[in-house]
Amino acid sequence: MKIAVLDDYANAVRSLDAFQLIADHDVKVITRHIADPDALVAEIGDAEVLVPLRERTPINEALISRLPHLKLVSQNGHIPHVDLGACSRHGVLVSSSLTSKPSYAAAELTWGLIIAALRRIPQEVQALKQGRWQSTLGTGLRGRTLGIYGFGRIGKVLARYAQAFEMDVLVWGRQGSLAAAKEAGWKAAASREEFFREADVVVLTVRLNDETRAIVKLDDLRLMKQSALLVNTSRAELIEPGALATALREGCPGLAAVDVFENEPLVDAGCDLLSQPNAVCTPHLGYVERDNHEVAYGNSFRQILEYIKGTPIAVHNPEVLRNAMSDAGEGKV
Repeated sequence: MKIAVLDDYANAVRSLDAFQLIADHDVKVITRHIADPDALVAEIGDAEVLVPLRERTPINEALISRLPHLKLVSQNGHIPHVDLGACSRHGVLVSSSLTSKPSYAAAELTWGLIIAALRRIPQEVQALKQGRWQSTLGTGLRGRTLGIYGFGRIGKVLARYAQAFEMDVLVWGRQGSLAAAKEAGWKAAASREEFFREADVVVLTVRLNDETRAIVKLDDLRLMKQSALLVNTSRAELIEPGALATALREGCPGLAAVDVFENEPLVDAGCDLLSQPNAVCTPHLGYVERDNHEVAYGNSFRQILEYIKGTPIAVHNPEVLRNAMSDAGEGKV
């Protein structure tokens, strides 16, 4: 089959062991993000299968309607960027495997950002390259409080990391998160205000949806200590637009570490956060790790093979299969 792999920024797909699953097929790997619809359609061409990575490219009516050869969209994880209705209308099957396991890659990156920001590692690396020796005074973790906003799978992993570093843990979120935290033996904040005031490090681990968009306001950030760190490796839209940059300029919190931006890929070097000396910024690396990619692409590629065999798995729009069977019964295919 003709397969198009989208948005492989690091040009990593062909280096994965999982790639051997589809190596015998006609595979085109697109290593840059193509926002222009005409250019994207031209690049995809007559592909029969699309393999998106996460939510980097919207799979919508405007795109699908111009890909007459497309039969399958196969990826791994949640698919808020895929218009299932449009796919079904055009007879395109959508397969995406979901997992109950946490993203350890994202949790590890989050912890790396915490240490990098508090110990001023990026600044010290740059200073050393410029011939300067020990230019900042960092902050340790032992005895301090990690605030986890949203006690889901990644939040639970971070709580265990905090325990290993002898930190206290404070949780905030919906009632379900607070109850889960208490059941696991962690402290739940008595109020939203207490959470932001008491935490030395606040990490956002909330999934983005209509209810959580802009859930963190400028007033929340202003409650944080001058010495505190705000970490966002989830989604930029969880924070009120412009609020984090404003809060950093005002000095509360004093530090931020972010791996996510409202417009990705971020190509504007003039982005407000990038210009903040007290912000550590990375280009959405949370899940960009070899083992993680092996699992994600492995699932995507196995779904393609099962589709070819006529036994599709992890299907999100089964009506496409029912319609195909109905058409076959009526002699339309």
